[in-house]
Amino acid sequence: MPTCYIIGAGEFTARDFHPAPDNYIIAADGGLRALDALGVKPHLLIGDLDSLGAYDLPKDVPLEKHPVEKDDTDTGIALAQGYALGYRDFALYGCGGGRADHLLANFQSMGRYSKMGVTIRLVASDYTAYALTNGSLTLPHRPKGTTVSVFCHGSKAEGVTLKGLKYPLDGYTLTCDHPLGVSNEHTDETAVVAVANGTLLIMQHHEAE
Repeated sequence: MPTCYIIGAGEFTARDFHPAPDNYIIAADGGLRALDALGVKPHLLIGDLDSLGAYDLPKDVPLEKHPVEKDDTDTGIALAQGYALGYRDFALYGCGGGRADHLLANFQSMGRYSKMGVTIRLVASDYTAYALTNGSLTLPHRPKGTTVSVFCHGSKAEGVTLKGLKYPLDGYTLTCDHPLGVSNEHTDETAVVAVANGTLLIMQHHEAE
């Protein structure tokens, strides 16, 4: 499945950033700086451009400019554009650091699009976050003891099952006001997270890069 990469203006890590020829890359405002540093040209530049200031914009990249006063974040607008173009697999970069309110906004957007049937992840320097709705996710292998946290995204998530982690669950109901799933750990077994009804936010930690 082709991936739509969205690069935001926050702290960028190049971990697992390997766009294929059939992938689509959107620079969300200041994410253009990170792409320029890598020598990667986006297919689209989108946003209100408040993070770029007087930055020299590329003349050969289409620009979709939005007003500063708008009803969504630049990342949210980029997600909508990628979805409208038919992409159903998204990787968010430069979207995990900086302001806590923007991070929370990105997590909310991830939950929304997960409920719309897409696969979505946010790659930060020291973790990768996944949104999962009514399905299962096999986590990438990590060393034993690596932290994994699982949160309810919404009022409740029913039928939550955790396998291959230090603290398993079997058909449990997680709620938004009790962080039972925080600070779990990888074991030597394959880690699988599943939810029967609802949406989860899963954070798998890494060593910072």
